[in-house]
Amino acid sequence: MSSAALLVLFVVSAILGYRVISRVPPLLHTPLMSGTNAISGVTILGSLVSTSLAVSLGSRLFGFLAIVLATVNLVGGFKVTDRMLRMFRSTEV
Repeated sequence: MSSAALLVLFVVSAILGYRVISRVPPLLHTPLMSGTNAISGVTILGSLVSTSLAVSLGSRLFGFLAIVLATVNLVGGFKVTDRMLRMFRSTEV
């Protein structure tokens, strides 16, 4: 694919993703975030495999950046999900 086609695909995906997420009811946000965290785990595995197969230094650097960003996304997602779930716990034990 040409770079123009990839750019169009990215923009359309971003708009469509925003429209889909904005229509999710608040009650479903926590379960969806947990599912998204699982997808982020798969992203980490994919970036690890891609980086291990990279030949050039530039590809390895981008792979390392992908690993770091996916890890930050995963940890942050679990922390936010945990914080949201703690809001629903009763104070009585």
